[in-house]
This record gives sequence, structure tokens and C-alpha cells, in this order.
Amino acid sequence: MMEMNSRFLLVDEALPLCRSPRRSSTPESLTMVAVVLRSRRSALLLLLLLLVLLLILPPANQQPTMPVCDQAGRRGAANNANDHATETRGSVRTMTLTMETSPAAVLEVDDEVATGGTGKASRHGLDDILQEFESWCSSVNLELSPKVVLSEDGLVDRYGLQAVENISEGEVLFSVPRDALLSSVTTSISQVLEKEAASLKSQSGWVALIVALMYEFTCPNSRWKPYLALCPEPDQLDLPMFWPEEERKRLLRGTGVPEAVHLDLENIELEFNSVVQPFLAAHPTLFDSKQHTLNLYKRMVAFVMAYSFQEPLEEEDEDEKDPNPPIMVPMADILNHVSNHNANLEFTKDCLKMISTRPIAKGEEVYNTYGDLANWQLLHMYGFVEPHPANNNDAAEIQMTTLYKAALQVFGESRKQLVEKKWKVLCEMLLVGEEGAFVIGREGVLTEEELYAALKVLCMSEDELEDYQENEGWEEDDAADESLTNEAIVELHPMWRTLLAESIRLTLAAYGPVQKEDEAMLADPVLSAKLSRRERYALNLRCGQTSILQNLLRLTEGQLMAQV
Repeated sequence: MMEMNSRFLLVDEALPLCRSPRRSSTPESLTMVAVVLRSRRSALLLLLLLLVLLLILPPANQQPTMPVCDQAGRRGAANNANDHATETRGSVRTMTLTMETSPAAVLEVDDEVATGGTGKASRHGLDDILQEFESWCSSVNLELSPKVVLSEDGLVDRYGLQAVENISEGEVLFSVPRDALLSSVTTSISQVLEKEAASLKSQSGWVALIVALMYEFTCPNSRWKPYLALCPEPDQLDLPMFWPEEERKRLLRGTGVPEAVHLDLENIELEFNSVVQPFLAAHPTLFDSKQHTLNLYKRMVAFVMAYSFQEPLEEEDEDEKDPNPPIMVPMADILNHVSNHNANLEFTKDCLKMISTRPIAKGEEVYNTYGDLANWQLLHMYGFVEPHPANNNDAAEIQMTTLYKAALQVFGESRKQLVEKKWKVLCEMLLVGEEGAFVIGREGVLTEEELYAALKVLCMSEDELEDYQENEGWEEDDAADESLTNEAIVELHPMWRTLLAESIRLTLAAYGPVQKEDEAMLADPVLSAKLSRRERYALNLRCGQTSILQNLLRLTEGQLMAQV
């Protein structure tokens, strides 16, 4: 693969300056003008005027200056992200690097890609931040295939990668040398971090990387400065941790996200105060308490959460070693996510490679995957959702404590003590917990073992419970009987389905009385277009979860229907 040239010329559509035709001027013509004039003074003045014109007019073979013109304005990395979400997708501005032996690589613009197939040139070229990043990639030997380009518009997010030629399955789209990765090992303060590794241990395991990012992000001479310039401002990230609390609770009610964010914020502050701040204070020559604050730490946490990668362990090490710490992978983190992705990051000894996993058509965006994640996980960790019902991995949750509340309601006051006893048994067996949840996917229950055991125990008689305890939960049940697919739920014991149905109703009630309004809003493009980006994210998240729960509720009533 050819190395990307470090210099390139921006080609931008512009209108030529309007300029009057240059008049031909010779000594003979000047003489004739002087003869016909009656006044010597007038002649001298005219001669001086013509001489001045000769000096200021360009030579005959020089073309008028072409101004670099951007009529609609350039959206830089610091622009408000909501503007990007609400603007109509028009021309796609892209750049193609032409690899030549000349000192400068010329940017060629593909008309079809740049104009959506109209063939008419549109404004294009990347903003300064992205250009500097491109140059930096070349300087660190990050190789980008000529079949793909970085693009700023027409994609699902601020930046992305787009195919400018048809790509076959298995092609290398770009490769990142390991020394270009940003981690606690490659950072310029790696020796300090290694020396004090013991003091930086934390529950998250992220502290060393985040401290490295804080240092490099604020260091004017950082090797990764052009890369870190792409780090979004907090108001550009739609991670709910940066939403106002009132907005988060109002829009995401019932989804489980506000509770997860609250726990995140508590842990971040605790980790900063107990681990990070003492380390920063111990190194005043590297860190400044006025600059390296909790807010910066929170921003770097979000950067790691949304953009980092984790190298998988070798199979033989999976049971013996802790997971590898996260690392920042320039270029790879620019790719956007969809569940039906077309590229995947592969780790090799010398570099990391982004490989196409299926054919990619010219003009198509290159997508990576962050994993098989539900929309609530995508919003919580990455600040976006896939439109409902596009996410095949979407899921909803029933809190384990909600099943307990449902059991108390179903079995009534007369059997309250027995229900409490059953729940205690389940807790002791670690099958349920106060903060746990049963996960429901489109094809059925994803946490089958836990929910099956909970339904079974909660519906036992007192004698059955005693036998169950004596056998420590071991029974001769066939494992196949524990299936909770959509088809299997219809066949469950009626009491099990009654208990499950009540827990679903309690869960749906937590979303508030907006479910029918949500469905109507999502079905009406005109209404949904008036929403802010966060409101649209929340709407798609709520509709995805409630549709899964409503489908499960129908199954408990014996209605096997196709999932929407």
C-alpha cells in the first residue's frame, strides 16, 4: 500500500474575479495621444496615468487570481453538532489523494460522489483540522488506501470514511503502525506512568490512559496533537453524561440510561479524587491543577468510552490474564458504527489493519462495529442510536427487582412471606440481585438461565422450594427446557406467563404515558423532523425498547407474532 503524501492541494469551486480587459499600450500610442492634446499639462497627466496602469496591470499571459471560495461557510470541528444533525444531506464533500512523484499530491474530486450523482462540481475540501490530521497520518506512516477518503458530510456523523472506488471483500482499507497508537505505553510520560503503575490502579482500569490523554491533549508539542484536535467538545458529544440532568431524566425515562449515567458520574468523581488528583499533585512539572481538572478528566473519559479500542487476548490467555487496557487508534476511531457493518479492525504484530468484510460499493460509507450492542448501550457509551427498527441487536431490560414486585402483586399478601423466602434463595444462589436485569432481545430472552430459574422458583410451592434448596438447585431438567425463545415463551406454564406479564406491565409503566405518542411521532416524518437530535435519539430508543416489551407481553398471552 502506498504511503499517503504529506502535501496536497485543495481544489475548490470558485468564481473568477471580474476584471476589465487589459488595453494594449505601446510608446507609439502614447505619443499620438500627446500630440492630439491641446494642453501640455493634460498630456503629462495622461502619460503619468497610463504609466501607472501599465505598472499595476498583470502581464498578458497571467490569469486572473482565483479566490478560494466557500459560499456556504466551512463547518469546523467546533461547530454545534445539532446543526450537523438537522441539515439536509446534499453534496458529499470528499477528497481523493492522487499518488504522484511530484512534491505535492493533487486532490481529485469525484463528481458523482461530491454531488450525489449530478455531475456538477460542489464545494469540497476538508477543514483545517482534518487536513492537519491527514498530513500527520502521512508523517507517522499511517497508510490509507486510495480507494477510500476521509469525508466530512453526507455521512452519519461529523467525519467518516467513504469509498471512491468499488472495494472487494478482504481489502486493506488502512493500516496503523503500532508506534502511532496512543496508550499509556507510547505516551511521552510512559516512564512516569510505568514507575507509579501501582498508584494508578483503579476499578475501571482506564486511569493510566486517561492521564496520558490529559497530558498529551494539553501539551503544545505533543506528537499526537493533530489527532487529538479531532477530540469533540463535550457539547458535540451526545453522551447522556453531558446532558443536563433534567433533560436526561425526561427524555430517557424508563430506558435505564439515567441510572447508568448517574453511576458513571459517581465513579468518575470518586476515581478522580482518590486516584488521579494525588498523582497529578505529585507531578507539578507535568500537570497544572488549573488546567488538569475534573471536567477535563470527564471529557477524556468520554473520549476513551466512545473512541478507544481493546486488543483481544490470545485464546490461551483468556482465562488467565486480565483484559488488555484500552488504546486510542487514530483513523480507526473515525469510522462510524452500524450493526450491519462492512469493515473490521484486525490486530497484527506490527500494525492494526481495517479490513473490508464484504464488497463496498463506490460512494458507500465504510462502517466498523463496536460490537453487538443495543441502542441503549450505543447511546450510553457512544452518544447515538440506530434508527428503529434498524438495530438487529436492540434489547430491552426488566429489572430483577421488578420481577420481585410483580410476584408480590400476583401472589398477594397471603403469600408475601413465601415470596420473600423464595427471593432470598435466588439471591443466595446469585441468580438475581438488587441491581441486575433480565435482558430481552427481539428473538426472545437473552438471559435465559437467570429468568428461567427466577420464574421457576417464584412459582414453586413451599414443599418444592424445600426440595430445591436441599438439592442446591440441581434438578434433572433437560437444558433444552430452559429455553426462553419467542416460540418457547408461548408454551410456558400459565402461572409463569402471568408473572412475566405483570413484570412487563410494570416495566412499561416506567416509560410514562407517552408510548402511543412516541409511535405516532416516529411514524410521521414531518413531526419527527421537528425534534432535536437528542429528542430523536430518545424517541428511537424508547420505541425500540417498548416494542420489544410489548411483543413479549403478547407472547405471554399466547400470541406468537412476528417481531417488528
